[in-house]
Order: sequence, then C-alpha cells, then structure tokens
Amino acid sequence: MLSLLILFSVIVLVIILTTKYKVHPFISLLIAALLVGFLSGLEQTALLASITSGFGNTLKSIGIIIAFGTIIGAYLEHSGGAKTLAEKILKVVGKSKSALAMNFTGFVVSIPVFCDSGFVVLSTLNKSLSKKSGTSMAVLAIALATGLYATHVFVPPTPGPLAAAAALDADIGLIIILGLIVGIPTALAGLLWGKLINNKLSHKTNDDFVNEERPSDKSPRFIDSIIPIILPIILIGLKSIADYPTKPFGEELFSKIIVFLGDPIIALFIGVFFAMRLKKFANVSNEKDWLVEGLKNAGIIILITGAGGAFGNVLRETNIGNTIGDLFSDFNIGLLLPFIIAALLKTAQGSSTVSIITTAAIVAPLLSSLGLDSEQAKALTVLAIGAGAMTVSHINDSYFWVVSQFSGFNTSQALKGFTLATLFQGIVGILFVMILSIIIL
Repeated sequence: MLSLLILFSVIVLVIILTTKYKVHPFISLLIAALLVGFLSGLEQTALLASITSGFGNTLKSIGIIIAFGTIIGAYLEHSGGAKTLAEKILKVVGKSKSALAMNFTGFVVSIPVFCDSGFVVLSTLNKSLSKKSGTSMAVLAIALATGLYATHVFVPPTPGPLAAAAALDADIGLIIILGLIVGIPTALAGLLWGKLINNKLSHKTNDDFVNEERPSDKSPRFIDSIIPIILPIILIGLKSIADYPTKPFGEELFSKIIVFLGDPIIALFIGVFFAMRLKKFANVSNEKDWLVEGLKNAGIIILITGAGGAFGNVLRETNIGNTIGDLFSDFNIGLLLPFIIAALLKTAQGSSTVSIITTAAIVAPLLSSLGLDSEQAKALTVLAIGAGAMTVSHINDSYFWVVSQFSGFNTSQALKGFTLATLFQGIVGILFVMILSIIIL
C-alpha cells in the first residue's frame, strides 16, 4: 500500500506543478520519476538507468515517427494540401459531421497502426478541418484520439490484444469480431464527451492553424494531398497482415519487402518524400523553412514524450504491478477482475500494451476458477482487459502527451478533455463486454 500511496502523491504533485505553477511537463515528469524512485527505495544507479532507458526506449519506438509526422504536417499545411483534404472530407460528410468523420477515421486507422503514429499522421488534417468547418479543435482532437484508442486496445493485430490472445489461448478471429462490436460504442463515447466538454476547454483553433495565403490559386489535387497520409497507413497495415502466424504473403522476398516497407519509420519516411512533392503547389523560393519548422515542433513533443516514458519505466521498476496483482487476484468477480487489474496497471504505469500483457499473465491461471475458460469467455476476457487498459490515459502515458502537444492542449485541458474521455470509454467498454457476456455465455 505504501507504493500505491507514493504513486498517488507523486501524480498529484505533477498535476499541481504543471497546472498551477506552470512547470514544463518535461521537467515535472523527470522530477516525478526521481521522486518515485527515491521514495520507493530504488538504488541510485538503478534509478538513473531506469530513467535513461525509459526515455530512450520510448523514443526508439516513436521519436523518428514524430519527426517524420511533423514534417509531413508542415508540408501539408503550407502547400495547401491539408486544406484540399478538409474540403474533400467536408464535401462528403458535411460540416456538421466532421467530428464523427475523424472519430471513424481514427477507429479504422488504429487497427493496423499504433494510436500514437495514427494521431501524429492525422493531426494536421484535424487542424485543417477545424479551420474549414468551424468545428472546435478540441472536439476534433478528442474525437480522433478516442477513435484511435478504441481499436488500439480491442482489435488485433494491434500488439496488446494480440499478445493477450496468445497468453489466454483465445481465438483471434472471435476477438476481432467482438472487439469491433465493443469498439464502436466505446469510440462514440469519447466523441460524445468531447462535444460535452468543449465549452469548458477554452481552446482557440486559430492559434493552432497556420493559414498561409499563397500568391497562386493553384492547390494540390486530392490524390497528391492524401498520399503522404494514406500510403504509410497502407504499408503499415500490409506489414501487420504479413506478420500474421499464417504468413499470408509467404516467407520469401515479397513478404520481406512488405515487412521492411511497412515498418512505421520506413513507411513515414516514404510519406515524407511524397509530402515534399507538394512544394510545387506553393510557389515559394525556399521550402526548407517548412522542414525546419517541422523539426522544431517535433523536438518539444519528442522530449515530453520521452520524459513520460522515463516516468512510466521507473514505475515499472518499483514492481507496482506485482503489488496490484497480489492485492486483487484473490477476488472472484468474473470479468470485472481483469478490467480492474488492467485499469489500475494502466493508471499506474502509463502503457496500455504493458497493462494488457501484464494483466493477461496475471489472469491466465485464474480463468478456470473464474469460470472464463470457454472460447467465448476467453475472448471477452481479452476485451475486458482492453477496456481496463484504456482507463485512464494521463500524465505518465506517452499517448497523452502526443495528443496534448499535437492538439495545442495545456495539461489541464488535456486532463479535462482526453483523460476523462478515456475514463468514460473504459466504463462504456466494460459495460458492453458485460452485456455481450450475458448474451453469449
């Protein structure tokens, strides 16, 4: 219980530092990591190693992706490509449904793509849609973030639910079907919260959108504008298919090429080159300023994201997961048990994937005693874990900082908007899991 008290106190401290005293999140997160380590009794060398490895490992997976994503965003904004995309989407769905369109887009994109990467790629489109439709950027940001988040925790081939399926020996196809059923209302719950909380966020769209009037009326075509976004997503999705255990593309040269091109870093690098082609529509003498702008924006986001990863890694080093597992594993409350364990792990250490994998390992030996050893029950257990693993995303989660920084939220706004949205998403998710259990078990 002492470790839980330390964790709670430090999280409250970080919230106070960032919201009341305006301490930069990068600094406050490093302070939090040091405090948790010292108060939990981590040896000095181990603590420093945990901070540096957590920072490095987080950026190893997403740092370059953030840089490439911001470069693509800069070119789309300044060339007029984002405006072209916004006009096309609004023409199809109508101005009144732009938030729903982004929620659905995120829902689909995050099936093969990590939610962090998806948000980075699509955030520029969000800003352009906000400017064009008049819809609040806060609503669009929460709509996109929660749409991405829903399938990230429920639908394979995202690594978390895929790993849980393996740990519980559950049927992947059944998880996909039931995950989509649970994921739709869960995504919509996030969208609804975004609309309800919008007026309390005081978020100014115009400050976040670069509106650059070009001397020429020439604008990029829709196909030229969409390729830098959609091509990386397609390549990443094909890699997920190629990595399936059944090896649908075989194991020869073609499959190896798909796996290489579908790596998020390579896929987004390709997207950068297609984005740079948009310079011909802008009539400017030096588009290198766009590249520099993208990299400057990326730098701040990368540092904050890495600090969040460092904090989460220190929390994992304190073995708080074992504490939570020991505290609740003796309770016999059916599907609520994996939900509660996953929610506590998620809230404590930040990573949804880590929460899913750890909870699956804790719950696997308990399936029989919980009455959850049928094929349908195993699939629902994976979804209950997924619902818990999205409850809640806050300051120790790298995705929280990606969403807040790319959307122009300060920490307080992100906690009110995105964090509370993930709370309601988790509640709606487990409610629908329980309803399905009544129907099919």
